Amino acid sequence: MNAKSQIRPRTVKLIARLLSPLSDEGIISVPEEREIISNLKHLSERGELIPNIMPKLIDQTEAAELLGISLANFKKLEREGAFSLNRRMVGSSVRYRNLDVIRYLMTEEDKKIF
Repeated sequence: MNAKSQIRPRTVKLIARLLSPLSDEGIISVPEEREIISNLKHLSERGELIPNIMPKLIDQTEAAELLGISLANFKKLEREGAFSLNRRMVGSSVRYRNLDVIRYLMTEEDKKIF
């Protein structure tokens, strides 16, 4: 468990069970229930809520900027398989989901590369 987190995974499971009947009865919506549970899971695992960011596709230059590295270094590391980012082709252009890059930054394992 993350040292910053005050919520245990067990507590998240309990809250999920408590919220389920509320969404079944229509007191809260299913998307609202999912949002609450996903944020609580993220909080228990990483000690912070999921950032509220609009998803969009970005190019290699923008991905490198988000990672704080040069484009040349980004391309080199990508060729070496250092990133767990899914490439998306838009025509002949390579794009990445900005949320994938942000999630990559938020994982402790991947930070060790830099």
